[in-house]
Amino acid sequence: MSQEILLLEDDDSLNHSVSLKLKKEGYAVHSAFTIKEAFSLFRQFSPALIICDITLPDGSGLDFCSRIRQESDVLFLFLTALDREEDIMAGYRQGADDYITKPFSLAALVSKVGALLKRFPAKLPKTVVSGNITLYPEEKRVTKDGAPLTLTAREYSLLAFFMENPMRILSRGQLLESIWDIDGNFVDENTLSVNIRRLREKIEDTPSTPAILKNIRGLGYIWERKCEKR
Repeated sequence: MSQEILLLEDDDSLNHSVSLKLKKEGYAVHSAFTIKEAFSLFRQFSPALIICDITLPDGSGLDFCSRIRQESDVLFLFLTALDREEDIMAGYRQGADDYITKPFSLAALVSKVGALLKRFPAKLPKTVVSGNITLYPEEKRVTKDGAPLTLTAREYSLLAFFMENPMRILSRGQLLESIWDIDGNFVDENTLSVNIRRLREKIEDTPSTPAILKNIRGLGYIWERKCEKR
């Protein structure tokens, strides 16, 4: 599974460019523009790292960091134009793991992110639950209605990727790149279709029940059920 990053930055252009760069590096990025949005995404996705501005439209990133620290030891990186020594020290006092001042290079940010995540690898959730399907990431196994579900390695990788990105349309290109290219193995789109069909046959109860995994014509596939990390 891709490591997840929560990006809290209210500048549209900067949010987009940082998010795009991190996604190209293989991270799953959830973008927020306000503290309220960030809290919602944090509780939904339990990211490995938060990248946060300090001056935000609905409050201070310092206060956001302090509140996050009351419930989590998630990695926290400030990315801000506030470059005075007292600002930097205030960031660390609130619980930040690192502090980068603007302007900055995207390459330097990616390097910093990689170093942080390597030094402090995120713990996998014990389970990811979606209805009657439960994924056990550390053990790489799946149950349906409490009973073991037999999947091939590719089917498991596919299911894990969908459950890591619920309620999002994933293109065929994203699926091919994220699941198979990482191993250097080429898989054509027909093989992808076959694996998705077989996976659906195993996870869905009957053809008459609402589909969990849907094909959105011309766009890709979507896991149409919420997932909860526990």
